[in-house]
Amino acid sequence: MTFVVTARKWRPQKFNEVVGQEHITTTLKNAIKSGRIAHAYIFTGPRGVGKTTSARILAKTLNCLNQQNAEPCNDCEMCKSIQSSQSLDIIEIDGASNRGIDEVRSLRDSVKYAPSKGKYKVYIIDEVHMLTKESFNAFLKTLEEPPEHTIFIFATTDIHKVPLTIISRCQRFDFRRIQLTTIKEQLKKIADEEKIQIDDKTLTLIAKKADGALRDAESFFDQAVSFCGNNVEADTVSKMLNLIDDEIYFDISDAVINKNFKSVFEVTKSIYENGWNFIDFMEGLVEHFRNILSVVVTESSDNLETAEMYRTKYMEYLGQFSQGDLLRLMSFLNKSQQELRYAQNQKLKVEIVLSHMIGLERSSTISEVLSNLGNDFSAETLPRNELKKKPENKVERADSRNKYQAQINRKNSETNFSNSTPDVKESISQNTVVTNNDVVKWNIFVDKITAERGLTLGNVFGDILFNRIEGNNLFVYSSNKEVSGSLKINHDYLEKKSLECFGRKLKVVLTDQIPAPSTTQKIHKTTDTYLNNNGSSNRNNPFVEAIINKLGGKEIS
Repeated sequence: MTFVVTARKWRPQKFNEVVGQEHITTTLKNAIKSGRIAHAYIFTGPRGVGKTTSARILAKTLNCLNQQNAEPCNDCEMCKSIQSSQSLDIIEIDGASNRGIDEVRSLRDSVKYAPSKGKYKVYIIDEVHMLTKESFNAFLKTLEEPPEHTIFIFATTDIHKVPLTIISRCQRFDFRRIQLTTIKEQLKKIADEEKIQIDDKTLTLIAKKADGALRDAESFFDQAVSFCGNNVEADTVSKMLNLIDDEIYFDISDAVINKNFKSVFEVTKSIYENGWNFIDFMEGLVEHFRNILSVVVTESSDNLETAEMYRTKYMEYLGQFSQGDLLRLMSFLNKSQQELRYAQNQKLKVEIVLSHMIGLERSSTISEVLSNLGNDFSAETLPRNELKKKPENKVERADSRNKYQAQINRKNSETNFSNSTPDVKESISQNTVVTNNDVVKWNIFVDKITAERGLTLGNVFGDILFNRIEGNNLFVYSSNKEVSGSLKINHDYLEKKSLECFGRKLKVVLTDQIPAPSTTQKIHKTTDTYLNNNGSSNRNNPFVEAIINKLGGKEIS
């Protein structure tokens, strides 16, 4: 008995057997049921997705003598003659071989003849985009007003090459690329019927190689069975189809995490010795990191087109990569992929690219860095962290802060004022009158500014001390004279916040008078606190230690 390839042996004979194109088969069946049969159809889409098969089923259904729910019976005289290619009413034409104007004129002359046995005379023109411009023009009038018994069905993979004048006269159906899971299910069904042993990983390899074309997948399946027999294994199929092992990609991503530069040369050696294409390797690596990004973002492996055994491995990368790092890696890989095509020594180029990937340092957002730094410092080291505690209400929060700040003031009062002259001390004590209520409002005022504009204006108020309120002026002191510009720029914002906290609009004025030591006020410790008197950093300070450990900094002279 003559061997028939799987793509022909398992070619669908009914609409229900066409996989992955339900949006088209349902429309065609409904049109047949309601009698809304168009005079011309055009099927477009990638190769091997069912265009010609659907055209044949449609032609067979229209001429079937015993339709069953808009499906051909495949038992009547017309169905059997069409299946055996003996019907004179179904004419299949290859557009590439009959592309001249003479062939189109001959076709146009034969259109006027009625069908011999069936209800319709159906012309199926495959690869219609191969017709010449003159052929299309000669076909226009016939296509727009054909006889009632004539139906045209065009199929093409390059719809953009078909003139719009032709497309506008047809009902257009766009066939989709068949999903990987659908191809795997169909191949598994065929394997079970043929008594062939094949696992999920092998099916995934064949389906990915087919790239959405079921016909290609069935051809690869035949090739694998011829090579392996009735027990098809993944390793054998990989060698036969010269496919790159997915484990290679996991080795690279693990090396990026562990900073293992040695694996770069092991991977490139394996690629070279197996004769794999370096460009194909780079394409697979981009897809691999895309899968990791999908898992990190969605925290699920549902969007991955891969074998079940690899879904678990991808899920293990949760928490290992950040979204920002993955985007940097993918951007770098895309750029390197283009450069690889023009590289004279592709092996060396890949080694350089992989080494750069492994050498890339992890990145963090400003918010993450500040959060990590804040968590590393204790209250004694960084008093500002005490403000992160959240008492039950504002009054309790203000009271607890005032007690804490009063302790700091008492510790620093002798130092702050021992350097002041008697004249300065006397001037301050006479002119500064501060109530406890003003200090509470001031603390709330600074809290709101820090919460809303912590990275800009909030940092400025870290160097500012409350002095007093006189009339509509809120006097503050700072040793940093550059804060004056920030106060002027944010004048309107500060007045708005003062209205919320003090009950009236106040103008924030910078004064040279140092606040009295008895005044309980908000103390903001800046990075200057963690510097020695000579301005050099102290490695024993936790702030400096965090910069070195968290951000990769180092001390320089």
